[in-house]
Amino acid sequence: MNTLKPKALRKGDTIGLISPSSHCAYPDRIGQAVSYLEKNGYRVKPSDHLNCIDTDPAIADRQKLQDLHDMFLDPGISAIICLRGGAGASRLLKKINYDFIAANPKILVGYSDITALSLAVFAKTGLISFSGPMLATELYEPTLYTEEHFWGMLTSPSYALSLQNHPDHHITCIRAGEAEGVLIGGNLSVLSSMIGTPYLPSLNDSLLFLEDINEPAYRIDRMLSHLDNAGLLAQSKGVLFGQFGNEAENTKEENLRQQHIFNYYSEHGHIDGPVMRGLSYGHIRNLMTIPVGARFKIKLTATGNFSIGAVNPVIEK
Repeated sequence: MNTLKPKALRKGDTIGLISPSSHCAYPDRIGQAVSYLEKNGYRVKPSDHLNCIDTDPAIADRQKLQDLHDMFLDPGISAIICLRGGAGASRLLKKINYDFIAANPKILVGYSDITALSLAVFAKTGLISFSGPMLATELYEPTLYTEEHFWGMLTSPSYALSLQNHPDHHITCIRAGEAEGVLIGGNLSVLSSMIGTPYLPSLNDSLLFLEDINEPAYRIDRMLSHLDNAGLLAQSKGVLFGQFGNEAENTKEENLRQQHIFNYYSEHGHIDGPVMRGLSYGHIRNLMTIPVGARFKIKLTATGNFSIGAVNPVIEK
């Protein structure tokens, strides 16, 4: 399957808004995010069922699918940004018409529960999507770091050639080395639930990036064990662990457990390439935007010096 690259955003383009996962309990944030996008020079088009609430999953799924399909089929839409994560995106995967997406490649942005959608879209179409900030979680009031990565990644073909971690996020080297591979990953809970389905892309030749929130060490252990037992960790060329919860609120003991778990699977998972912890990615304010499905190179030294960049531009001019 050939990799599909979306076209770069240009001022005046229209951005579509969808909510494939949970609704937002703070609708004011949606208005703030819309204003933010408009102030940056873009038109905004909400989907018909944006932020709808329906406790019947059958009804909710029909609404979410209609919105997703409508946005990809609409020639006036250049990019699609998701409302927030939560739950629900995984239910859509076997109902999506992937031919619509393959025939109309465009920017798709979201992380957390949207991991299911990003991975499925890449597995079925080869389209690069962007695991990054969403309307109700970051874009209503983004930090300078978040918006720099967001706009840089979506508007400049050369931006992804060299990415910088946030200075507040310390890099811990678990295994030094260099590697090149396809960026596959996202939320660990969501990704691990996709094992055994046709919607998880191959991890052969991958750089695996992972994050999670509100998951104790024993559950992180269980999910990584699942990846290990399925032989998937051994297939990756390297692993980039992002932020796992609000570590400022974690106890030192819990943080130590997490670090031991990451160290353990870097060895027992038979990963030959570099393994690190501390990527500026996760449920955090200063959030890196990561192109899912793009080929990247990473270099990591024993002292924690880290470089990451795309082999080629990840969007078309």
